[in-house]
Amino acid sequence: MPGKFHHEQLYRGPDALTKLASLRVALCGAGAVGSNLADNLARHGVSNLRVIDRDRVEEHNVSTQLYGEAEIGAWKVESLRNRLFRATGIEIDALRKDLTDQNGRQLLKECDLIIDTFDNSRSRQLVQDVARASSVACLHVGLHADYCEIIWDEHYRVPRDVGGDVCDYPLARNLVTLAVAISSETVMRFAINGERKSWSGTLGDFAVRAYEA
Repeated sequence: MPGKFHHEQLYRGPDALTKLASLRVALCGAGAVGSNLADNLARHGVSNLRVIDRDRVEEHNVSTQLYGEAEIGAWKVESLRNRLFRATGIEIDALRKDLTDQNGRQLLKECDLIIDTFDNSRSRQLVQDVARASSVACLHVGLHADYCEIIWDEHYRVPRDVGGDVCDYPLARNLVTLAVAISSETVMRFAINGERKSWSGTLGDFAVRAYEA
């Protein structure tokens, strides 16, 4: 009887799934990109996954994040751990913490890949500092209006924060889905053959392009 990753194995081959299963990923942020990306990676066969987030699920999260109405008020990482266990049987390392200068190295230790999906400059800078200090591969994923970018750290510059409430900005669910699809495939290629190619995407014209620094 075919296993749960049967179709992915047919597409990528058994060796690729072995590499995905051994990849140690630290995912920073469990919001729109982070929650959906965690779900996607788990369903690809990534089983060694640490997720760091300090927030609870709020009502406005339901349309763009993985969570449902019944989870409003719950901690995001706890809800995500329960969802991924029910979906794939994997037990993620769910860390309900704020990433700081004091704990950054500890929270991001012993991983092969760091993925930054935070929504503020301070946290993104912390991730970059730790990744560079420890020489760990780091992928940054960001969204703005109808644009997304998936950039490896060697080409990444931390953007300045936009004024106002960090949660109060226009965001199409389909842009989140597009960013997650590109990010997932970027992680697959890194895990399987070491490729580190950056991308940008725009929802308005359905365009995905190689990122130019």
